[in-house]
Amino acid sequence: MEPMSFQGLTVLDVSQTFPGALLSGFLADYGADVLLVERPGGSPLRALPAFPFLARGKQSIELDLGTEPGRQTARALARTVDVVVSTFRPRAVRRFGLDADYLTAANPRLVHCSITGFGTVGPLADVPGHEALVMAKLGGQTVFGAMGARPGPAHVSVPYCSFAAAQTGLHGTIAALLERERSGRGQQVEANLAQGLAALDPWNWYSQLIASRYPDAYVAVDPFDDDGSPNSPMVYPLLIALTADGRWLQFSQVQPRLFLALMRALGLEGMFADPYWAGLPNFEDRERRIGLWERMLVAARTKTTAEWKQVFERDPDVWAEIFRHGSELLDHPQLVHDDQVVTVHDPERGPVRQPGPMIRLGGVPAGPVRPAPRLGVHTADWDVRASSTGVGAVVSSQQPAAADGEVSAPPLDGVTILELGSFFAAPYGSTLLTDLGARVVKIEPLAGEPMRLILHFPETGAAKSLQGKESVAVDMTAPEGLRIIHELARRADVVLQCFRAGVAERHRIDAEALRAVNPDLVYVSAPGYGSGGPCGHRPAFAPTIGAGSGMAMRNAGPGIPARVDLTLDDIKRVAPRLLAAGGPVSAQADGVSALGVATAILLGLWRRARGLAPVTVNTSMLATASYALAEDMVDYPGRAPTAMVDSDLLGISALYRMYETASDWVFLAAPSQPEWQRLVATLPGGEALATDPRFVTPQDRRDNDAMLAARLAEVFASREAVAWEQQLLAADVGCVAIASRPVEEVLMSEEIGRAHGYVAETVHPLFDEHVRLAPLVRFSRSATVVRPGCLLGQHTAAVLAEIGYGEAQVQQLADAGVIKLG
Repeated sequence: MEPMSFQGLTVLDVSQTFPGALLSGFLADYGADVLLVERPGGSPLRALPAFPFLARGKQSIELDLGTEPGRQTARALARTVDVVVSTFRPRAVRRFGLDADYLTAANPRLVHCSITGFGTVGPLADVPGHEALVMAKLGGQTVFGAMGARPGPAHVSVPYCSFAAAQTGLHGTIAALLERERSGRGQQVEANLAQGLAALDPWNWYSQLIASRYPDAYVAVDPFDDDGSPNSPMVYPLLIALTADGRWLQFSQVQPRLFLALMRALGLEGMFADPYWAGLPNFEDRERRIGLWERMLVAARTKTTAEWKQVFERDPDVWAEIFRHGSELLDHPQLVHDDQVVTVHDPERGPVRQPGPMIRLGGVPAGPVRPAPRLGVHTADWDVRASSTGVGAVVSSQQPAAADGEVSAPPLDGVTILELGSFFAAPYGSTLLTDLGARVVKIEPLAGEPMRLILHFPETGAAKSLQGKESVAVDMTAPEGLRIIHELARRADVVLQCFRAGVAERHRIDAEALRAVNPDLVYVSAPGYGSGGPCGHRPAFAPTIGAGSGMAMRNAGPGIPARVDLTLDDIKRVAPRLLAAGGPVSAQADGVSALGVATAILLGLWRRARGLAPVTVNTSMLATASYALAEDMVDYPGRAPTAMVDSDLLGISALYRMYETASDWVFLAAPSQPEWQRLVATLPGGEALATDPRFVTPQDRRDNDAMLAARLAEVFASREAVAWEQQLLAADVGCVAIASRPVEEVLMSEEIGRAHGYVAETVHPLFDEHVRLAPLVRFSRSATVVRPGCLLGQHTAAVLAEIGYGEAQVQQLADAGVIKLG
């Protein structure tokens, strides 16, 4: 039997948080031996209903890192493994003696991945890495404010930052392991939640850039105005409507032909011929914007959910997802068809239904999905290993080590990716790898990547997903165009495609066709839903995946009505909240999926480096979303409910929620006993809170949560948000002022973006000099790359010259309409 992808790798996971667990869990799913270090009494993750998923396939030891013997054991184990995963803040790393410099000196082949809240440099480096603190400080809770029924910021329940940091940490870890194949040396890898959030926005970075440069000519607007009326033509193709039987639907008909199909399904196609509706759906006047919206909502409500499903079966260009709740995604027909839902027998909990491994490997099993371990069951075995002086598993031959302090080539230097596809979810996955040194040749249709023109200002929509790439404009339907693609595939390491089911085969760019010219090709298929099954042919965009996966309802909380007796005015009040909950531009399913695509490409490259048989690496937006929602996607008998946000979207408990202050808002994150003790030692009147019998123990505080929230609300109202942040952070209490600016504007700022190294300078052929996101992963030894974006066909001539086309041939192809020159 062929070995599993990461078989032979040993991982020491000393993290105690969600992103660390997700990262090491991915490695365990694909065959790595993962040792989970748990504090005495167990990791705090054991209290989560999702623990059977987060810890599956791992081994457990109890170890007290607060004692010198515990630290010595951890350091001894680190000398015997390939990868260490930690989520300690810099001050904790120093306290535990597990800093990367020490560990890599003791084990030169070690890859040490550190995930923190804000990174290890800058004024926020030691702020506790709670998900909500990062969201608050970067403005994410303000961006999501429109999903609430009250004014102000809103708590975001989907762990966007944590999931993203786990994925970027995986990118760095696998890239460092690939680099180790060449150099024989390990290194430190750093990822953080703040930059993870920055990855999730498809175009708002450049939209904010243009709005700041040309404030009189270009203004970024919200989809709905303050009165809840449509403010953007995107509201109509992204229609959220209620069915006749009281279910909410999310349409995503963003291409012109798809919007026309929707209007036809609604019985409203005659509006295109009516002079009053000329220019539909782009209207300057508010009356027609509201009128079109109301007509669409009323028409959608004439059909039941079952009747809409019949429409979807008749017309593949019309599609909507039901807004799912909780773990309903596990019943999605596409996930079931793709065998991406598994049931694992847990010795403590019985049968546990959960997402299967995130990436499918073309018929090759990832590995047996094993249950989560009992606490400390492997302690004795690993005590023996800790006493050994050997090093971890050797996966590659030794190579000359780089000199100390020498910056080496980017970890993916020499890797070429041929990208076939459009929009954001898959293309941005390869964009992320350009920062790690990969060369990406993007094949565009002669009309260009559709996202280039999705916003009013040209190129803005696609600028982020195109940065670092080379654009080759080719008509792949022409025989000579197809030959060009095959020649590029012959020289590529990876082909990435994200077409709907059947499209790649129809154009002869499927895995079988391209492996015929390049047998060693890593072929990555990343469609929205899948390459077959009930939904593989469906159009998938961020809002449909956000609704269908359950992201939107997870964020929206318990206050969303879904009844047949809702009035049109009720629907008009709720629909904007659901659109905001499904993911404003700063954080949504497209960005989540793109991170999973980058992980899939790296997994394919790792398998090839191991000499494993080529397989098609399959990922999808829907499967990746199930991982981002791991807290909900676990079902077993007696499962405790997932902690839910309150109806006002303030937070999940008195010690993990936002409070209004004398000016603006703060977010308080002090859920653990040590954090509570620091909080009451610092707050005015804290001694009275500490001794109040209603709040003495954690259980007391849970039982009297509403009363504690009311007391804390009175305290926080007495001072301004900035003053609270300064005082409580100085006492190592997680509390930050909630930024009122868009996430991208905060990230661009001097005090956040530049101070923490989140931004880098580049020069775009259209935007000239500007700041873009810096690479999301940092390496102690390998360089990263900051490349500009590209215009349509900018590299066509140069790339064709590389594969043997002369100038005259290139011009002939351009004249014949087979290619386009930039």
